[in-house]
Amino acid sequence: MRRSSASCLAAATLLAVVSTLAACAGGGASPAAAPPRVEPTAAAVAAGEWPAYGNDPGGSRYSPLAQIDRGNVGRLRPAWTFHTGALKPATELNAKAAFESTPVVAGGTLYVTSPFNQVFALDPVTGAERWRFDPGIDRGGSYSEVTSRGVALWRSAEPAGACAARVLFGTLDARLIALDAADGRPCADFGRGGEVDLTAGVEVVDRGDYQVTSAPTVIGDLVVVGSSIGDNGRYDKERGVVRAYDVRTGALRWSWDPLLPGAGKTGAANAWSTISADPEHGLVFVPTGSASPDYFGGLRPGENRHANSVVALRAATGELVWSFQVVHHDLWDYDVAAQPLLVTVPRGGAEVPAVAVNTKMGNLFLLHRETGEPLYGVEERPVPASDVAGEQAAATQPFSANPPLVPQRFAAGELFALTPGDRESCEALLRGARNEGMFTPPSLGGTLVYPGNAGGVAWGGAAWDPERDLMLVNTIRLAFLVRLIPREEMAARRAEAANNRLRGEFGSQRGTPYGMYREPFIAQSGLPCTPPPWGTLVAVDLATGEKRWEVPNGVAELPGGKKIDGLPGFGGPLVTGGGLVFLSAAFRDDRLRAYDVETGKVLWEAALPAGGQATPMTYLGRDGKQYVVIAAGGHGKAGTRQGDSLVAFALP
Repeated sequence: MRRSSASCLAAATLLAVVSTLAACAGGGASPAAAPPRVEPTAAAVAAGEWPAYGNDPGGSRYSPLAQIDRGNVGRLRPAWTFHTGALKPATELNAKAAFESTPVVAGGTLYVTSPFNQVFALDPVTGAERWRFDPGIDRGGSYSEVTSRGVALWRSAEPAGACAARVLFGTLDARLIALDAADGRPCADFGRGGEVDLTAGVEVVDRGDYQVTSAPTVIGDLVVVGSSIGDNGRYDKERGVVRAYDVRTGALRWSWDPLLPGAGKTGAANAWSTISADPEHGLVFVPTGSASPDYFGGLRPGENRHANSVVALRAATGELVWSFQVVHHDLWDYDVAAQPLLVTVPRGGAEVPAVAVNTKMGNLFLLHRETGEPLYGVEERPVPASDVAGEQAAATQPFSANPPLVPQRFAAGELFALTPGDRESCEALLRGARNEGMFTPPSLGGTLVYPGNAGGVAWGGAAWDPERDLMLVNTIRLAFLVRLIPREEMAARRAEAANNRLRGEFGSQRGTPYGMYREPFIAQSGLPCTPPPWGTLVAVDLATGEKRWEVPNGVAELPGGKKIDGLPGFGGPLVTGGGLVFLSAAFRDDRLRAYDVETGKVLWEAALPAGGQATPMTYLGRDGKQYVVIAAGGHGKAGTRQGDSLVAFALP
């Protein structure tokens, strides 16, 4: 052991989940009772706070709190519930809304966001509201995503005065807003009236596709933010520029474009997930996605360097320090979705600062934090060539020496089917499709993509237990079928799909010779054609790179009393000093569970009022109690039960 400072699911309902998975992937404020005090991160964590999205700037999602432990977790009970009211009034946008926020706690106040970027300040012990702020998102607008994963906090060295402590967050309509943490009023000295227009300097093509959905990152007196860009609409999307702003004034300090000169009008390669920070080394770590569009790269030849990568930038200047690409010339929507996880790894008697990079393909790359050099082997292996005119797929792709976190190849003999009808429908989908491993390029006849664009490892990412050198990660095991469609055939294919009520989605990929159609690889009953479990919690020993254990997460109850363990889901784990891993995430199983960190055994579970597609967190209240909190509001695009609840649990 090493110490460190640092329920019921019918087959038909699962169809709704996996079919929609294909698409994933100023207001007033009332005064607070007392101004909060935002501690520096290390001191705040030690004091039992949760001052950043992942608790610390490196996204460990670890708390040393141990009041709730393996011996007493069975006594955990609901302590309070807060309702955001975010789904009122009812609008068409609610169908996309996902309550994915992880709260932060500092200075005796809890801050959480709704899917529509409303910010709420609550009493962490009672759940009572202190203030709220509504940025006035246009509920009649059109947005690619409707979610907010949280806020960032900053405190001035001068503790007195207005906005000495600030709450910073991005919005669905691409604004960066700073609020006074004490009362929720916009900080007048930040940008224009408390906000910065993030579309400035960006050639916005589709306004509703250019957004911020993840919490920004604070390092020193800078706030760093990326963007979420809608996939597959066209070739010439917005470029995925990453920018740092002065946290006091909102002035732009630097920007970094992941697309190299000569990339043409292709766009994206954006950082839509959470950026990590290392104040000690003065670095930020940026996870990037694919250049646009996802499934045809004929107009963006080459590796598309810095897309599908983790990139280390000098925090003070935005200067590129190193870059590690996990997919060359992505053709599968294999964004780096998980926040880069900053860890230390024992090597040769020393503690080596490292970055754990978890990918949608289920690969784990462990890199030296200062140089980007792999700590375990990475091999470039030959992969299948494209058979589509105008496409030049990468000849090789990087594979980690560490065991993959999910299966990366599917054989026809592994089909899962409960009935002959299911087997027949699965075989019909697979017939004629290319299926040569996870890097089989999209084709005109169809290609099986496994793992699919949902993961592997999605935005929920991983947690790190520094006491045990364990990384805990939520994984997804679903396959998708992708077909390229010649431009002149798109209208006919769309009409055919509408007439036959097909369950996939089209992407226009305008500006290229091909559109695309993507659907989940599921049977007529709605069950996946790949064998269960379809979602697992995995523990990896970072000292060796090997899996320590793996268990299914979530339970599907089918007609006739049959149960299947292991459901796909969005959200990440929380690990604590009490030897516990908390995880919800599973689709259509609205429960929060506590697992034994040593074995993966379920020690406790509790029903939630809606889907728990979020990452839980924990903190110590002023009453001396440890609380575990999770957003339970479901995920509209994934078809889970929606709501507006933030639920806190504690020992009686």
